[in-house]
Amino acid sequence: MASLVAIQPKQPSFSVLPSSHSDFNGARLISSFQYKRKPCLSKGALQVTASSEKKILIMGGTRFIGVFLSRLLVKEGHQVTLFTRGKAPISQQLPGESDQDYTDFSSKLLHLKGDRMDFDFVKSSLSAEGYDVVYDINGREATEVEPILDALPNLEQYIYCSSAGVYLKTDYLPHFEVDAGDPKSRHKGKLETESLLVSRDVNWTSLRPVYIYGPLNYNPVEEWFFHRLKAGRPIPIPNSGMQITQLGHVKDLAKAFVQVLGNEKASKQVFNISGEKYVTFDGLAKACAKAGGFPEPELVHYNPKEFDFGKKKAFPFRDQHFFTSIEKSKALLGWKPDFDLVEGLTDSYNLDFGRGTFRKAADFSTDDMILEKKLVPQS
Repeated sequence: MASLVAIQPKQPSFSVLPSSHSDFNGARLISSFQYKRKPCLSKGALQVTASSEKKILIMGGTRFIGVFLSRLLVKEGHQVTLFTRGKAPISQQLPGESDQDYTDFSSKLLHLKGDRMDFDFVKSSLSAEGYDVVYDINGREATEVEPILDALPNLEQYIYCSSAGVYLKTDYLPHFEVDAGDPKSRHKGKLETESLLVSRDVNWTSLRPVYIYGPLNYNPVEEWFFHRLKAGRPIPIPNSGMQITQLGHVKDLAKAFVQVLGNEKASKQVFNISGEKYVTFDGLAKACAKAGGFPEPELVHYNPKEFDFGKKKAFPFRDQHFFTSIEKSKALLGWKPDFDLVEGLTDSYNLDFGRGTFRKAADFSTDDMILEKKLVPQS
């Protein structure tokens, strides 16, 4: 049997380091795409209001996105429960978070321990609790979502964390929410989940972030650059380095998740969520250096086809142009990012890597392969 427990604070406090603003904003591409607002809501449109207290379940929520999202929801007065396997602490004090703020948050946070792959348990435990809203942060397959929908026939809103990785690769960018999905992508499970939500009589909203960054990031996005900058090493970048990509701060994503709650304009809608401007790979390396107070780095470009890296990943981004339009989110939700790129990277550095904390230790083995071939004269 699962039990709901309130989590008590046990973590030490931290002091916050200053965050700086910067005029570095990366490359900007402007689109004239416009969205027409429908005069009336579709069948089954949202009736829930974000201002009223809701009983909210977050699937996952202890690693990255949910850490920030749960705090915002608790501050708004909602009853928040995290569904996890219980292998990690349910709450942790964030750098810069006061003891009082952490105590207030953690004392209100509830936990439902279980495995979401145990579908019978999911159905019985969720049915007994009767949640109003579900935030699915860690769902990957449609089969994981069906038991939740079955257990909550009166669910007011299902808010799903999808990915911009569902889009079919194209020469015509940026990606818009209406663009075709790729049924063969490694994110096809998220695309199938969105299709399931469409097919069910449920109010749903799906957010598609691009690359997410910020404090506690468990993916080697900014951390990959920070490791090399701290070590004073050249930064290997595939091909020309002019590939354009897009990053969005985790706190901006959390804010978007809150803004779709009870928002009738978010009913049965998909939204791209990321930073306002785009940036090249070379520009990102320079932005990370500026954020961490490092000298401008030496960039070494290489052809990935000349190397056999085995199963190791030599660069943390897909080697292509990859970015989305966030105009729909801005127009319909009234949402916009608070962080520009360097400001957001500075926030991440000061509250995480700059304190000596990171998720993965530095591994320069693929770098050494590249640098040996590029920098050592061949006899």
